[in-house]
Amino acid sequence: MADSHDTDPVPRGPVMARQRRTGPGSAAPGRHVSVVIVGAGFAGVGTAIRLLREGHRDLLILERADEVGGTWRDNAYPGCACDVPSRLYSFSFAPNPTWSRRFAPQEEIERYLKRCVARYGLTPRLRLGCELQRATWDPERLRWDLDTSTGPLSAGLLVMAQGPLSEPAIPSLPGLEDFTGAAFHSAGWRHDLDLSGKRVGVIGTGASAVQFIPHLQRTAQQVTVFQRTPSWVAPRRDRPVPAWQRRLFRLAPSVQRLARGWEYLVREATLPALLGNRTMAALGRREALAHLHRQVKDPELRSKLTPDYALGCKRVLLSDDYYPALVQPNVHVVTDPIASIGPDVVLTTPGGGAQAASGGAAPADTAHPVDVLLFGTGFRVTDASYARRVIGVDGRSLDEIWQGSPQAHLGTTVAGFPNLFLMAGPNTGVGHTSLIYMIESQINYLISALRLMRSRSLGAVEVHAETQQAYNVELRNRMAPTVWAAGGCSGWYQDRTGRVTTIWPAPTWRFRRRTRTIDPEEYVLTASRDTLNRHVSGESDRVGADAAQPGS
Repeated sequence: MADSHDTDPVPRGPVMARQRRTGPGSAAPGRHVSVVIVGAGFAGVGTAIRLLREGHRDLLILERADEVGGTWRDNAYPGCACDVPSRLYSFSFAPNPTWSRRFAPQEEIERYLKRCVARYGLTPRLRLGCELQRATWDPERLRWDLDTSTGPLSAGLLVMAQGPLSEPAIPSLPGLEDFTGAAFHSAGWRHDLDLSGKRVGVIGTGASAVQFIPHLQRTAQQVTVFQRTPSWVAPRRDRPVPAWQRRLFRLAPSVQRLARGWEYLVREATLPALLGNRTMAALGRREALAHLHRQVKDPELRSKLTPDYALGCKRVLLSDDYYPALVQPNVHVVTDPIASIGPDVVLTTPGGGAQAASGGAAPADTAHPVDVLLFGTGFRVTDASYARRVIGVDGRSLDEIWQGSPQAHLGTTVAGFPNLFLMAGPNTGVGHTSLIYMIESQINYLISALRLMRSRSLGAVEVHAETQQAYNVELRNRMAPTVWAAGGCSGWYQDRTGRVTTIWPAPTWRFRRRTRTIDPEEYVLTASRDTLNRHVSGESDRVGADAAQPGS
């Protein structure tokens, strides 16, 4: 992928290594930065670009990997592509007229992000190979003290932009440690491993699996798919973007903006099916079932692949080649639960042990020989480890405050954690359109907060606990009739308490409207230390462009 300014491939290896040496990664430990951003995926890169354009130049991006790209860097498995139309999957301020397909492949998206980094001059503000290990709020200095893998820092504002799909989830299975073959998650694909002639076991059938299983089917000797719950799969209808259209978008950006706006409206028009409109939901279900019946003729396999929950309760997957791969003779779909893993075998319990549960003899486990285990089991979304590393005003971490159920105000700020902003935080996910739209809305909110802090010479802003609580009560009420809460399934949209804490339960334009500006009445506003010192000494405040920065 490339943007409108360059169509050459992005250099890898030594070039990115040079970026690391020339950026702030070589700066002396212990420095203070006005804004520190954690993560260099879409959320982190987009935040940094907008802040720079607003004149906030004292910022630093921490990225634990040696390259930017976030989930599009890590997920490089065969067939990886976006399931949101590419017209929507870019920053509104940096449109890309050269997407090659309706649904952009992984390598184009990764390249797009790297081009944004170069185009907007972010390289000097990147600290690559630097992982945030702990962030602690200092109430005296009104700043975040950061312990990182490359040394300490402090920050006036801390922006957590690591993204919801940054920590792979691997289930705890008895005997997994005894498996003697290669075992890896799709986010850490072993490109050095030749799978031809191998017996591959795939655990999980989510969004990643439906993309890489067709490629496995064409390569491996045998593919055994261990499915716990079938997904609703709709036609993908991917296609190349014609050369004339790419030229038109490049020469007439306003036409591309119109096309993007139309795509947004089309996606928003599907939302009522997820919010409880039974007529629209029935239409979507009918289309998905027709897709299944067209591509899977065997009634037994079709039964295994038919969900028993409402369409949209889990993420609806888009694929035209997943079902055709499953009907091939070298693919076997297993729906019995996994009992244990052996050195070269996966053992499943027929019928889930129902006979033994009813008092009969326990059935013998079924053995499925495998040489390679591949996990398509998603990510830790509602229990991400960063929540254990961010420590607020009372010495407790986000994880301790949340108790397994993440909550924030507008998905962005958290009571007890001043000057902390979460990008793609709780209840900002979407099941029908582009998350980038939500991220850009949150960036607007962050910039509004910074303007408020500058205009009033503030050192800290912290959302009132009552404001956050009222907002989350509103969310729960809005969520109740939706397919995510009432659709009869469980999955990563829900946290361990059963609450849906990942999805925004309304049209996305409503979120954009609510995050346009910060409401000072919803926040505890603390003057900067410089302002307080001037009051003590009798000096007047200075308000405006020269006012104190956060954490000063």
